[in-house]
Amino acid sequence: MSTELLSPLLERPLALHPQVALRPEPFGALAYHYGNRRLVFLQHVDMVAVAKELAAHPTLSAALQACGIDQRRWPSFTKAIESLMKSEIIVER
Repeated sequence: MSTELLSPLLERPLALHPQVALRPEPFGALAYHYGNRRLVFLQHVDMVAVAKELAAHPTLSAALQACGIDQRRWPSFTKAIESLMKSEIIVER
């Protein structure tokens, strides 16, 4: 799948919000934002890995690649990241 056909979000620099803490759980993790007090479930260990790696890479696509996420799964990850951005769990750097 060509990255041109995917979300423009893939080329943005992202990171966990500095006020977010992740608590590991068997299903993935709980993300708690100390600023807005939102609690969000990250329901897969792969999403947790990507969330932790975002700040270490220049773009979302680079973080997905670094975590070994199959490109066929990228659309579901971009949708999840968009949702996490609405909750201010993930922010643009």
